[in-house]
Formats: sequence, C-alpha cells, structure tokens
Amino acid sequence: MIKLYGYPRSRSTRIVWLLEELGAEYEFIKVDLMSGGGQTAAYLNIHADGKVPAIDDDGFILTESAAIMNYLADRHPESAMAPMPGSQQRAKYDEWCFFVLTELEQPLWTVGKHTFVFPEDKRVETVLAVAHWEFLKACKVLEKRLQGQEYALGGEFSAIDILIAHTLRWANAFSVPSGSAVLDSYRDRLSARVSFERVLQKEAAVE
Repeated sequence: MIKLYGYPRSRSTRIVWLLEELGAEYEFIKVDLMSGGGQTAAYLNIHADGKVPAIDDDGFILTESAAIMNYLADRHPESAMAPMPGSQQRAKYDEWCFFVLTELEQPLWTVGKHTFVFPEDKRVETVLAVAHWEFLKACKVLEKRLQGQEYALGGEFSAIDILIAHTLRWANAFSVPSGSAVLDSYRDRLSARVSFERVLQKEAAVE
C-alpha cells in the first residue's frame, strides 16, 4: 500500500485527488508542517527538504508533486490519467505539466511565500504586485489554451486537469483572482467531481 505523507490544502492535495480518481489503496500520513513535523529526523530521511508531498511505495520514496502524479498515472495505465510515455500526446501532457509548474504556479507560490510562509522579516511586499501580474499573464495563456475544450488534453480528463484545477483553487485561497470566467468555470466544474468531494472529506478528517 502506498504511504502518502502530506498536509491538508498543500500540494499533497493533488496526490490525494489523483489517488481517489485511480481508486488506489493508500494511507495518508499527516506531516504537521505548522508544528515542525517536516523537520524531524525521521521525516527528513524521507524528504530531505522537509516538505510535502512524499510517497513511499513499498520502499520506493518519491517527492515533488508532479513527479508523483506522473509516476502514479503511469503505474495505472488502465486509468488513462496520463498518455503513454513516448507518444506525441504524452509530449503535450508534459508540455502542460511544465507550463503549470513554471508559469502558473511559480508566481502564485511567490505570493504565498511572501504573504504567510516566510518569516515576516524575510517577506518582500514589493514583489506581490509583480507576482500578481505574472500570474494573470499566465492565466491569459491558459484561458486561450483551454478555450473551447472540456479538458486540457481535449475530451478526456487527465492528471493534468488535477494539476491545473488545484493550482487555480490555490489562487482562489490566496485571494489572487484569475480574471477569467473560463478558468473559474473550469476550476469549479472539476472541483464538483465526486473524487474531489472525497478529498475534502479526507483532509477534513485529519485537520
């Protein structure tokens, strides 16, 4: 059984969501980041950076949310949560993945770090306006790419949709609006999936 080390409303939410979509058996182990749980010697042996998520799949340790998602999707090819490695469709999937991490999430996480993550003496308020602008710029590109499509890869839901929708939910939680009715509708539609309702229930149970 997969052990998932995570914390509610963090990047580990993406992994819980995917595992629920896959119908996979897993154990959620809460790492209490707010009380130093990520910095214990035991957890640092699992994740050298003391962050979440991390998984232990029968002794195989993996960190970084997108890497974990792709690994899990590839381990369950019958789910069609990711295209076959080596295919052109997989190349487009990877293109989406790198876009979300480098263009969409990066400025959003800058807002998070300089709002509530970093110690107050390390926060730089002047970067917030630029980060908001950078996020909105990425949202315009995302809106154009999603326009007229039900999902990122066309007509089929995939792990990339989880990655995008979760990032847009983060934006909402950080009070950073996307400025796009298309993206807001996409986020809300995916958040209404039964699998995501189970995610919310499971996270609420460990808070």
